[in-house]
Amino acid sequence: MIQDADRSQPNQDDAWFAMRLSLAFGVLMLAGKTTAYFMTGSSAILADAAESVVHVVAVAFAAYSLRLSAKPAAPDFLYGYEKISFFSAGFEGGMIVLAAVAIIVTAIRDWIEGLHLENLGSGTLLILGAGVLNAGLGWYLIRTGRRARSLILEANGKHVLTDSFTSFGVIVGLLLVLATRWQPFDPLVGIAVALNILWSGGHLIWRSVQGLLDYSDPKVGHEMREKLDAICKELGVNYHGVRFRTTGQ
Repeated sequence: MIQDADRSQPNQDDAWFAMRLSLAFGVLMLAGKTTAYFMTGSSAILADAAESVVHVVAVAFAAYSLRLSAKPAAPDFLYGYEKISFFSAGFEGGMIVLAAVAIIVTAIRDWIEGLHLENLGSGTLLILGAGVLNAGLGWYLIRTGRRARSLILEANGKHVLTDSFTSFGVIVGLLLVLATRWQPFDPLVGIAVALNILWSGGHLIWRSVQGLLDYSDPKVGHEMREKLDAICKELGVNYHGVRFRTTGQ
């Protein structure tokens, strides 16, 4: 048990550092995208900035969840607080879904009211920089989350990657506008990107529901029974009625 605790401490430290890094980058990305929107008036960039607002709020909640999940069990919570991981993943997924809906509504509204775009070259460069940084950060967060066995951090990493995909989709739309001078490419690409992140958010919500309802993963169950069979054969004993659940870590 002491050895397990010694191994888990570096993972917790890595997780905390990664979460603080994610929050700092989230604020930085929001500032950059907001600047790009005021420069261009692009509805796609506005949608990207709106997704970043959602990201900052979600990361703040995830940071709180990560701290709470590390607390030991208490008399009122005999099994600890680790299941907050599933609440965090569900909250983040719900925020992603709301962002996707907001993107679609904004793109359609701006298209109907009339598109007025300017300074697209500079705005595209700003969004490109944000997208590249977020892609690297998302990969790092997912990798760290899996190493630390933290659903909270892994979900946050997937949200950051979603943010980068949104940015790259926006860039495609802006480049098409620059190349063809046909401005409706801007809202069309924004809608396409929104549909993609809608699926990502829905997947996170589904994982949250599975965890909160103690879903019994057949793959995990098969692996457990294989190991139990080997141990019982070696010891000459039997087992029956095995059940298992995950707490998020």
